Amino acid sequence: MIPRLLADAVLIVHGLFVAFVVFGGLLALWRWRVAYLHLPALAWGAMVIGMGWVCPLTPLEVSLRQQAGQQGYAGGFIEHYVLALTSPDGLTRGTQIALALLLVVGNLVIYTLWARRRLARRARALGA
Repeated sequence: MIPRLLADAVLIVHGLFVAFVVFGGLLALWRWRVAYLHLPALAWGAMVIGMGWVCPLTPLEVSLRQQAGQQGYAGGFIEHYVLALTSPDGLTRGTQIALALLLVVGNLVIYTLWARRRLARRARALGA
């Protein structure tokens, strides 16, 4: 029972981390200090996806599921939980690179908006 609960907890934390990597830039638009947490998370997430690595949380979850008598899975978190819904053929290397680029480019757009807002606020503050 405990390994299953721990596996579920790892799954939730992993999912929240992935959501933060993808959408954390939007939080930084709201609270700029979030960027100090989001940028390293974004770098890690883009590297894991782009380089085809497996996040350490994935084997931890699989191991806990196996200890609980459940079936584990092969591959990574995104491949198993996210792309299984959108890409039944599985995750290809090209898809991994495209996801990493989409993640970085999307966040570059967000952080460009963020920087412009901050500069505009400073200019208004200096001019007032």
